[in-house]
Amino acid sequence: MVVITLQRNKCIGCNYCVEFAPKHFQMSKKDGKTVLLHGVDKKGFFTLKSNDHTILEACENASKACPVKIIDVKDI
Repeated sequence: MVVITLQRNKCIGCNYCVEFAPKHFQMSKKDGKTVLLHGVDKKGFFTLKSNDHTILEACENASKACPVKIIDVKDI
């Protein structure tokens, strides 16, 4: 299972995550911060759990590119 966690309140809106994983991230038109698509909010941490391991590489690249390191990707 792939688990992606986004700490959205610390987002600076650089858009790198969208460039690397556009199927999983998009920028909000309201506040310019990233949104983890299909993520579940729990106290400011948005989490997506997926059994689709094909998303792993793109999301790991998005995590590595994030300058504020607010995206965590785990393969469990």
